[in-house]
Amino acid sequence: MTKSGNAPVRHATMRGRNLAVVLEHVARHQPVTRARLAELTGFTKTTVSNLVGLLEGAGLVRDGALVHEGERGRPGVGVSVAGDGAAGLGLEVNVDYLAACVLDLGKQVRYRHVVSADNRGRAPADVLAALSALAGEAVAAAAGQGLAVAGAAVALPGLLDREHAVVRHAPNLGWTDVPVAVPAGAAPLPAEYDNEANLAALGELWFGGGARLGDFVHVSGEIGIGAGIVVDGRVFRGAHGFAGELGHLVADPSGPPCSCGGRGCLEQVAGQEAMLRAAGIPQVRTVTGPDGSVNALLERLNAGDAAALAAVDRAGRALGGALASVVNLIDPDAIVLGGVFSPLAAWIRPPLEDVLAAGTGSLRRAVPPVEVSGLAEGAAVLGAAGLVIERVIADPALLL
Repeated sequence: MTKSGNAPVRHATMRGRNLAVVLEHVARHQPVTRARLAELTGFTKTTVSNLVGLLEGAGLVRDGALVHEGERGRPGVGVSVAGDGAAGLGLEVNVDYLAACVLDLGKQVRYRHVVSADNRGRAPADVLAALSALAGEAVAAAAGQGLAVAGAAVALPGLLDREHAVVRHAPNLGWTDVPVAVPAGAAPLPAEYDNEANLAALGELWFGGGARLGDFVHVSGEIGIGAGIVVDGRVFRGAHGFAGELGHLVADPSGPPCSCGGRGCLEQVAGQEAMLRAAGIPQVRTVTGPDGSVNALLERLNAGDAAALAAVDRAGRALGGALASVVNLIDPDAIVLGGVFSPLAAWIRPPLEDVLAAGTGSLRRAVPPVEVSGLAEGAAVLGAAGLVIERVIADPALLL
């Protein structure tokens, strides 16, 4: 009897792996001929043709225009991912909004919708019901474009038990041990769940400037402050999945109490609401768009308002001090400012960089550059949808 550890790989398993190899190369080199795929994969042309046929039958790839891949010879038919086939659904719960996004297999945004709401005043069941309704609208909108949603990923704030889909503690929402399973229609792949800061970092990696930055820390600034840490192209989550809670580093031990139970946490100084309070701007919620108070803060900053400038300067210095500790601890290649920090970058980055440079001392010859995300508050829901697409490309056999 053959030992299980030496058992031959089952045919279906081998086929699944081969499908993934071919689809990954199509996604990376498209449009690409079958002959070129054979060179890239090491498979025979017959094997490549068979695998492409399976992927085409599943609606994952399609033939396109003729492609010249050399100076001699006839052009071949190019294979590309099918933008009108499988799609990924990203969903996000945040303190003051819900969001949905649909990406096609070519990672093009086909649908996006944000609903502003103060979720701190709502029961978790009501928030999740609203998110489920938003998911249903997104699936219907995708279907109207000929797209079949393959699966969903949900971005959530706070400490998350990903395996059991339970928010263990989200202090800004007031949630403790809340199950968060969200139905997403009849998608063949089960939903995934992750911290919004982690997914924002993946959004930056896949759709922003993160791919050129090496290892980086993406700072998500909203009501709370989180950090997604990308190392070797992957998110570092820590032993229990709770890494990156930058907003709960202590910025001022004698500062105001925080919803986490601590005192003087960074988000009590540099979070969105903390900056608005310090600038004397009341919280104004809009029904269908972003928080109008942030626009009011930007208007005052542009006008040179002293209180607004002081509030953002204080936030930048507190954030710079926290990031100096992060830099000394994990040595990233770059820092990326996302969320509300993105539109505020012109005012918050200079004091941040001053304190960051002083805080790292002489341990480094140079501090990592501070970049500004172009995705702003849309990074997490993009990362969530992208997670589904990456899963399909890594294992297309799941859809066969």
